[in-house]
Amino acid sequence: MRINPFAGMGALLLLGTAISLLGQQHSGYLKTEVDPGRAGVFIDGKYVGPAGNFGVGRKYTVAAGEHEVKLSEPRYKDVVTKVTIQPGKTTKLVENMTWAPGYWFPPDRLWEALPPARPPFGTLRTICSDKFAAVYVNGMFVGHAGEFDNRVEGLLLNPGTYTVKIVPVSGGQGHEEQVQIEAHKVVIVRSQDSR
Repeated sequence: MRINPFAGMGALLLLGTAISLLGQQHSGYLKTEVDPGRAGVFIDGKYVGPAGNFGVGRKYTVAAGEHEVKLSEPRYKDVVTKVTIQPGKTTKLVENMTWAPGYWFPPDRLWEALPPARPPFGTLRTICSDKFAAVYVNGMFVGHAGEFDNRVEGLLLNPGTYTVKIVPVSGGQGHEEQVQIEAHKVVIVRSQDSR
């Protein structure tokens, strides 16, 4: 007996659709509309990526149920809230974060928001195949790898010894190393997956 190849492909397509629909019954989506968009989104303590990308809110697949969401950006006060994700539905999280003490400026003077760097300082760059990987300096979330990965972008730090950790969105241990920042020099930290 011969089996029609189109019948086999049709059966696989039907099976794939059924599996996809089953998965939707157990998960929903979290859509972020957060200012600032570069804030890191942590769901139940796990970093999932930035709130936005080039001004567009991101959408994350999340298991159905109640979850704790934390928004973190170094110049702003952390926001922690609870959300309930319904299976197959999108829950929107809209948040305007407030400046941390010492950083607040009116919107028309936003360019003044960063306190002046106190020289001397060096530059930390990160290289990672996952541009949304979380970057931590001395245990503090400072942004995602794509913000510090080229000649014109980097994190200005005063000279000293720092522990830098890069954790991919997919999870795992990530890459951690201790670096020595020197004045007027660039230090590049490469995660294991980008070597």
